[in-house]
Amino acid sequence: MNQQYGLAGTRRWVVKVGSALVTNEGRGLERNRIRGWVEQIVALQQHGVQVVLVSSGAVAEGMQRLGWARRPRELYQQQVAAAVGQMGLVQAYESGFQHYGRHTAQILLTHEDLADRQRYLNARTALRALLDLGVIPVVNENDTVATHEIRFGDNDTLAALVTNLLEADLLVILTDQAGLYEADPRRKPDACLIDKAKAGDPRLLTMCSEAAGVLGRGGMRAKVLAAERAARSGAATVIASGHEADVLPRLYRGESLGTLLQPACERLVARKRWLANQLQVRGRLWLDAGAVKVLREAGRSLLPVGVTRVDGHFSRGDVVLCLAPDGREVARGLVNYGAQEAAIIQSQSSRRIEELLGYADEPELIHRDNLVLTGTAAA
Repeated sequence: MNQQYGLAGTRRWVVKVGSALVTNEGRGLERNRIRGWVEQIVALQQHGVQVVLVSSGAVAEGMQRLGWARRPRELYQQQVAAAVGQMGLVQAYESGFQHYGRHTAQILLTHEDLADRQRYLNARTALRALLDLGVIPVVNENDTVATHEIRFGDNDTLAALVTNLLEADLLVILTDQAGLYEADPRRKPDACLIDKAKAGDPRLLTMCSEAAGVLGRGGMRAKVLAAERAARSGAATVIASGHEADVLPRLYRGESLGTLLQPACERLVARKRWLANQLQVRGRLWLDAGAVKVLREAGRSLLPVGVTRVDGHFSRGDVVLCLAPDGREVARGLVNYGAQEAAIIQSQSSRRIEELLGYADEPELIHRDNLVLTGTAAA
């Protein structure tokens, strides 16, 4: 038995199944395929693995039920298709798992559920309780109420954020490709499959295409970025073909399938992991080279003196980006002053805050406990 991947000791998986793997070439759901995923997940449970399923397919099922031949471009029509299709998607999984005496739970999330700290913690508690009861959560984005501004963007990102939320051991992204290649195999047929790499390696993004399938929203680039997010909680990611027979049990047994992306850095503590995964930010603070060095090498707070420019409209407690002079993201965190106040005290010593504003809440713009290094500048 090939133990190259060494996944047999993992106990909590997030499994993302793409649209191409659960639909009949876009003509609604393929029930036989769904029954196959159910059987594989039950097999994992029998080995003591807790599984959260992030499944695409709702829009495709809604399109089939509504008689639409093409995926709609307008957001409201996508929401309509998702709302109609969710009924069929959950019904298909529920009937499949009921055959094995397993219960399922439908979990629909929006970005706001994970951006708000209290709702984030509530979601984590509920999901953990379901897993402890042996229930299989079936997670999807709540497309019916999400807008362009607050969408996750694709189920790869959603799966990575759920991996962080639950501190899962492994994220498995199943697709119609064998894994990550050195170049797009559709354009370069002799491209080599990458067996192992480090999540977050910037070279990986140069190897993948952003193109998604007809029904999907993500491409290989989205999957590589999802692996980078998942690594923040210490999780490894496997990108593999869902057309491989019994792919999930075989991965558990240690077979080398697809591409394994391992975490390259230490696991972030829960609060900083939540900060790092904020998809919506309210503003930007541009830093001088000295401030960038202090944040990256000394792990200290961000003081007003190191800020050269303030962009955006934000209030105290909002999430803002910290940018290096060349525009690269250095960090993000919860700011102690609103945009107007930050603009007044930028480039100034903390001792002058009270003089300039008439009050002084904190000497830092962002305290180190509320700041996390991110982006390529954090490497």
